[in-house]
Amino acid sequence: MAAVVVTRQNVLGYRFRAQGLDRTAGPGHGPGHGPGHGLGGLLGIGVQDTPAGTADTALAVRGVPERPAGTRVVWSWRGAPHLHAEADLRALATAGWPVDDEDATRRIISPRIREGARRGLEAFRVAAQALRDAVDEGPAGSGVPKGEVSRRVSAAVPDDLNFDCPACASRHVSGGLFQLVGAAAGVEVLTRGRSTHLAPLPARLRVPRVPAAGGSGPGAMLSRYLLVNGPASSAALAAWAGMSVTALKPFLPPGLVPVTTPVGRAWMPEEALGDLTSAGLPGHVRLLPGGDPWLGVRDRELVVPDARRREDVYKALSNPGVLLVDGDVTGTWRARLGRGRVLEITLSAPDDVPTRLMRRIEAEAALIAPTRGAADFTVSTG
Repeated sequence: MAAVVVTRQNVLGYRFRAQGLDRTAGPGHGPGHGPGHGLGGLLGIGVQDTPAGTADTALAVRGVPERPAGTRVVWSWRGAPHLHAEADLRALATAGWPVDDEDATRRIISPRIREGARRGLEAFRVAAQALRDAVDEGPAGSGVPKGEVSRRVSAAVPDDLNFDCPACASRHVSGGLFQLVGAAAGVEVLTRGRSTHLAPLPARLRVPRVPAAGGSGPGAMLSRYLLVNGPASSAALAAWAGMSVTALKPFLPPGLVPVTTPVGRAWMPEEALGDLTSAGLPGHVRLLPGGDPWLGVRDRELVVPDARRREDVYKALSNPGVLLVDGDVTGTWRARLGRGRVLEITLSAPDDVPTRLMRRIEAEAALIAPTRGAADFTVSTG
């Protein structure tokens, strides 16, 4: 089948609505199947919560001021914390599990435990069981501090899964592996201020046992991802799932059609192709957090075409938030909580901000402030 050619305007317009940034579909949070399902599509694949609090801000800018009931934060894709719908947690435990030994070894990217990584699925199995046991032994309700859980897991796993950590002046389990097994271990991530605690998920939300063999593969989740963030290439899908392209290809779901975007070939569910080809740039202003799903896609050259601006947006550590105007990233922002619980937002934009646009930006800032613990806010340029 010949690839359908789509424009940058098609892609950004489609994603804007599919990700709930148009605020037209309400705050429903069941697994969504394309645009028009509120936050269902996003929560169906998970909203990354890095740094902690990002997911709440991402929801707020989509018109949902409070975290929906029936959601939890777990370590899922690539070991990163994500806010997920409770209904998806059991399926996630197997969909995100390595499909075979080679896949498991490749996912353990830390060179510090190269020998242990060769254990493949066994490394994941023993780490997940140790994590489950460590958290289950904690006090009911309050969770166990992450550092204490790490100590318990380190003592329980084979020593070639531990490494000598100069920062901690101790030998402990690889953080990458530790978090990669979180969903299968059935562990919830609780953030209290600057500390992280881990607690067992209720039995109804976790798989009864840690998987002993290869997982079911991410096929269904890939469909959900494409309905929210499509089009996406095989390489982009693999990077999101934390797999190699070779391991991912057998799990590409049926019903995909090839499309050509300004940055290359990609896949799109056939059911959403009409929505994609008819979409145009949105006419809205949004202040997005640095970890927002809008920025988390892999085709950064399409989202932010200007190379210099991409350097401003995508940092090795601590990405700034962005100002999105009519689908284009036109500036960045950072914020600090000042005296009197006032969120002080500093906007960096290449041009002067007209008064009318500033008023729209301030309306967006009012949505963000409560998620940062602020009672009020200011917006300035600098």
